[in-house]
Order: sequence, then C-alpha cells, then structure tokens
Amino acid sequence: MIKSMTAFARRDTSGPWGTLSCEIRSVNHRYLEAQFRLPEAIRETEGSLRDKTRSTLARGKVDVGMRLELAEAGSDQFHVNMETATALNETINNINRLLDNPAHINALDILRWPGVLTQAQPELEPVQAAARQLFEQTLATLVESRTAEGEKIEPMLTDRLDAIDQHITDLRQRLPEVLARQQEQLQQRLEQLRIEVDQERLAQEMALLAQKSDVAEELDRLGAHVAEVRSVLGRNEAVGRRLDFLMQELNREANTLGSKSVDAGVTRASVELKVLIEQMREQVQNVE
Repeated sequence: MIKSMTAFARRDTSGPWGTLSCEIRSVNHRYLEAQFRLPEAIRETEGSLRDKTRSTLARGKVDVGMRLELAEAGSDQFHVNMETATALNETINNINRLLDNPAHINALDILRWPGVLTQAQPELEPVQAAARQLFEQTLATLVESRTAEGEKIEPMLTDRLDAIDQHITDLRQRLPEVLARQQEQLQQRLEQLRIEVDQERLAQEMALLAQKSDVAEELDRLGAHVAEVRSVLGRNEAVGRRLDFLMQELNREANTLGSKSVDAGVTRASVELKVLIEQMREQVQNVE
C-alpha cells in the first residue's frame, strides 16, 4: 500500500502541569527532512522525537510544532525568605530614622528585592513524558492520513496503467498491418517510377525498413515496466523513488516509440502514452 507524503495531524493533551498541543505537517520531498519547533521546557526531547520520526517515515519534509501552556501558579508555589525580608525591613527602618523625609516602603517593594520571593520550578519530567507520548500519537495520526491519501492516489495510477496496457495491445495488433502497408507503399512507388529493381535487393531493403520501424521491442519493454509498476504498488514499503525511476523508463520507451513511428496511428498512440505517463509522474512525485 503506497502512502502520500502530504498530510496534517494535530493532537492535544493536558495534565496537572498544563496543556500541550502538537501539530505535524508533511509535504513531498526527495529525502526525509524534519524540523522541530519546541518549547524550552521540552527541548531535551528533540533527539528522541527525531529518532521516532526516522523510524516511522521514509521521505517527506516534516514540520513539527508543539505549544505548551503551564498551569497557573498557586500560592503554595511561592516561597518567601522571611529571614531576608526581616533583615531588609530592619535595614530600611534604620535608614529611614536617619532621613529627614523618609520614603514609604510597602510589602511589594520588599518582595521585589532579589532573593526575597522565589517561585518553585515545575517538574519537567512529567511534561517531557507527556510530550513524547503526544508526539507518537500525533505521528500515528499523520501516518493514517498519509495512508488514506495514498489510497486515493493508487486508483489514479492503476487506471492509467490499464490504459497503457490497452494501447500496447492495440499497437501489437496493428504492427503486421503497418508493416504490410509499408511494403505495399514501397512497391507502388517503384512501379510508378517504372524502375526495375533486383528482387533480392528489394527484399533486403524491405527487411531493413521493417527492422527500423519495428516497435515490438519497445512495446515489450513498456509492458515489462507496467508490470513492474503494478508489482511495486503492492509492496508494503516506501516505493516513491522506485516509481519515479520507472516513470522515467516508461517515458523513454514512449519517446523511442514515437521516433520510430512511420504510421500516424502509432504516432498518436505514442503521444497518448506520454500524456498518461506524465499524469502518473505528477502523482508519483507525492508518493513516499
């Protein structure tokens, strides 16, 4: 089953520490390229998230974004250093006694003094564990989305493969007729010119002409490539690069078929084959 490289997934989670959201976007790319935008509190998890990405995805440009909102701090999360606050207050009072116009100092002024008020730092391990779990869930959703998109691409490819097979069958049936018409046209030209030609030499020329215009080999290779594409589509692995190579080979044979054509019907078939191959190539560019 083929997978698309274009998909989007989003998941959210929450806990006593707050709420966490994860978004993953992926688009087509020749290789796997992952970019992470993580809050500072879970920055340490980036290495493990990258490893999970590499073990899950084969190709695509992947953009991962996570947003963390910590729970509001409660009163129990603040600590007042009473010794420092008391010493500071006594010092302020002593200074005020020396002044003619003492300044008024309130509690907030004392709390702002460095070392008086501290806030307990939240435990980061539960947040980081939640981030790793959330990322795995979001990545699994992304894979499901890529698989669903791949299921839409595969029928487009198989329909065009069927059309190519039909063109190959029609051309095979026409080859004897095309060759016979060529020989007949050559014989008519000679009769019109009233030129006496050695029959052995004429047979050689006709054989040479038939060889130059014979496209049976190209049709065989086209058929072989189509069969290989069908086989690749059934593999349970990343096949995008293999399919891209096969599209190039199919296009090469279609071009050769057109260059060797001496019949308008064969030329039209060659053009239609290239159109079908190009349509497949556009879809294959998005296959993992």
